[in-house]
Amino acid sequence: MSEKLPSVDVLVVGFGWTGAIVAQELTDAGLNVLALERGKWRDTPTDFAPTFAQDELRYMWRHALFENLAHNTLTIRNNTSQTALPMRVMGSFLPGTGVGGSGVHWNGQTWRFLPSDLEVRSHVTRRYGAKAIPADMTIQDFGVTYDDLEPHYDRFEYLCGTSGTAGNLNGQIQAGGNPFEGARKRAYPTPAMRQAYAPTLFAEAAAKLGYHPFPQPSSNLSEAYTNPLGVQLGPCTYCGFCEKFGCGNYSKATAQTTILPVLMRKPNFTLRTEAEALMINRDSTGKRAVSVTYVDAQGREFEQPADLIFLGTYALNNVRLLLLSGIGTPYDPRTGQGVVGRNYAYQRTSFVNAFFDDKILNPFIGAGAHGMHIDDFNGDNFDHGGLGFLGGGYFGVLQTGARPIETHPVPEGTPTWGGAWKKAVAANYLKTTTISTHGGVMSHRGNYLDLDPTYRDVYGRPLLRMTFDYTDNEQKMAHYITDRAADVARAMGPREIKVVYRDGSWDVVPYQTTHNTGGAIMGADPKTSMVNRYLQSWDVSNLFVMGASAFPQNPGYNPTGTVAALAYWSLKAVREQYLKSPGPLVHT
Repeated sequence: MSEKLPSVDVLVVGFGWTGAIVAQELTDAGLNVLALERGKWRDTPTDFAPTFAQDELRYMWRHALFENLAHNTLTIRNNTSQTALPMRVMGSFLPGTGVGGSGVHWNGQTWRFLPSDLEVRSHVTRRYGAKAIPADMTIQDFGVTYDDLEPHYDRFEYLCGTSGTAGNLNGQIQAGGNPFEGARKRAYPTPAMRQAYAPTLFAEAAAKLGYHPFPQPSSNLSEAYTNPLGVQLGPCTYCGFCEKFGCGNYSKATAQTTILPVLMRKPNFTLRTEAEALMINRDSTGKRAVSVTYVDAQGREFEQPADLIFLGTYALNNVRLLLLSGIGTPYDPRTGQGVVGRNYAYQRTSFVNAFFDDKILNPFIGAGAHGMHIDDFNGDNFDHGGLGFLGGGYFGVLQTGARPIETHPVPEGTPTWGGAWKKAVAANYLKTTTISTHGGVMSHRGNYLDLDPTYRDVYGRPLLRMTFDYTDNEQKMAHYITDRAADVARAMGPREIKVVYRDGSWDVVPYQTTHNTGGAIMGADPKTSMVNRYLQSWDVSNLFVMGASAFPQNPGYNPTGTVAALAYWSLKAVREQYLKSPGPLVHT
């Protein structure tokens, strides 16, 4: 039996990037906000002090910042003919837990989606015709445009102090930046990071081939910065412990280093940690959410009423909570009907190793978003006519820090263990770099999320089931851009290269990215989307669903910048429209 608690104005489920943004914005609006976080409290000086934060065993291999799969996991299969099995060991993606969520261990790569990414179905139809979209490809427009989101991208970048070089200021192309980006109103708040030797070599080679290299937009800061909330961040030390690690230098933007120093002092904000949401409860009409049932660390069950509820958990967990709560019609791949679980997508990656004899590259120097890239083959920045695929990706040398237990590239033909392997690692470690590709995934009818009929969690609830595989579209796209990356690698003048396409079915074992998207997608039609253009549930008007679960497909870029921009976009509508007149913000 649940203990019913006093009601609050706003209840936020999940306290990572989006949860912190929601709480900051709505406490500023004068509302009483309560956040539930299933993980523990995490604070920069106590949890990520430099004296122990750079511990590869603790964070990479023993998963100190990631979900406990013994407590909760998901089941995975490539297609419906297979039996889904639980993910028992962290592999392809690494969902975080605790205050700050996956934003604690993100790399800091802070992208804006291309204008065409946000209107991909309309754009492809205009440029190539409707027949260019295969019948089983379920891509759709986001329902918002780049111009809608530009001020909100800007706001997040200035919150984080993002370092970069503008490529398009008010429609004017700028030297040294990304010429393909959408127009921005002002430059990045801090200059681009200084580049190490390997990214510099990549940029020189790419430019010789006629491409347009530019520095990675980075929320690992190039210099000291004070954000609009008055919170101070420091310059990056290039220690190489961003990806999968917390930052003790206050130089990687996270909820802890940008928002919480202000938010946690507010009298109208409350945070409850180790509080796992079990169910969103609705009234007798089913049209209004009234409360969330959650369980605390002692196993006690509570019902927390609220006037307005925001889901801000990891994308996969948003979808599962909606399914468990019976909100929205579950997606059925046989009929193509339903919305919850629809259009799940991942990311498509590959890489090219370049081995040198005459260059010391010192790959251990790095940061999560330190590198040079080209965008010439991302999105629809190139002509897809006759190529047999849609979409693309960026690629470049992203030097995140070659941590020694994790990183040991060796040439083709090297034994996988023993003395010869050790000798090859020692000979090549300082003289090798990697060009990584980061490709989009177009949504397809057979890739989706639902509840597993067999496996359950510690509370007896069905696990989430993921059905996903790369299609012919993604395989062709990956080969095309990987071959272009190999061209740049050869132009860098190495002794030899090794091209890894990652062909075949998607495999959950090797780490790739933590970029899971879709399942509670946004759009203009309630028959094909879970939330409207403001991330408001079509069915339950006082429920908003934040995060990458709203993406109708997964563009080539990393998602965090767009996740934050969509949150600010949604909250602007909440503050200016919903609070004045509660109810649906979009009428059909």
